[in-house]
Amino acid sequence: MANWIPSLNALRAFESVSRHLSYQYAARELNVTPAAVKQLVSKLETSVGGKLIRRNGRTLELTKRGNAATEDLSAAMAYIALSVRKMRTEKRETRLIVSVESSFATAWLVPKLEQFRKVNPSITVLVDSSQKIVDLDRDEVDIAIRYGVNSKEDWISHRLFNDLVFPVCSPTLAAGPPSVQSLADLAAIPLIHWNMSQLEWAHEAKRWFTWTNWLRHVGANDLITEKGLHFSDYGLAVQSAIAGQGMVLASWPILREPIDAGLLIAPFLEVVSTDIGYDVVTTAYQQTRPEAVSFIDWLVETANQEISFRVM
Repeated sequence: MANWIPSLNALRAFESVSRHLSYQYAARELNVTPAAVKQLVSKLETSVGGKLIRRNGRTLELTKRGNAATEDLSAAMAYIALSVRKMRTEKRETRLIVSVESSFATAWLVPKLEQFRKVNPSITVLVDSSQKIVDLDRDEVDIAIRYGVNSKEDWISHRLFNDLVFPVCSPTLAAGPPSVQSLADLAAIPLIHWNMSQLEWAHEAKRWFTWTNWLRHVGANDLITEKGLHFSDYGLAVQSAIAGQGMVLASWPILREPIDAGLLIAPFLEVVSTDIGYDVVTTAYQQTRPEAVSFIDWLVETANQEISFRVM
């Protein structure tokens, strides 16, 4: 019977493509090239004797044959990942791998980890800081902190922060000239833009973190927003604002400390409360591990202790 089972790599490649309907996203998830993913899917199609994926214009879609097995195949991959994780439990019983977006890791999580270590010296926390959306059922990750990304129904999610978005700049820039007293003054101030086009999870965040959309939320639709500096890394955008090079849109949890330190100030009263936020996400299996529960409880408690936002 083993001769009738196709390559596990080919099955894994097809399962990833079937979820993303994208060779590119599947390649990122599997850490291979899109060409390699296509080749694996093609081999699987040869093995099963028919097309599984077809192109419909600029998008991919599953054929009837491909759609027939995706649910079972996804479940099988999840069970395989769980089995491997159980095999490694003894080795990793006091180690946690936490996936978190780099800006949040740098500005909020990492500076606080020493507090957790002092209370839990036997637990090692490894921070996987990347822009990739990990699959907790398959990837070597125990816990994820996510922003504006929907979780699977069978994952367990705890809200850390509801986000607030508002303009900030350096005290020197706020002091002028030119004057910075109302949103109309933005017409004379360089704007700093965060380009999120390369981020898989950016669709929801774009509704709040582009200047055009933010100004629309506060009823200031007539300002020209294209001018200024553009960065693909939010941390660099923030550093540019601290250096006095322009005004950037702030996420309160990320920029709380530089605001409290006086490196950045919020010169306007307009603050937008979003419908997305920062969540800690894990699986039911991880909830059986005392060290994972301890870390999640610590995250939630620490987030609840954060002080509220105050304007200048």
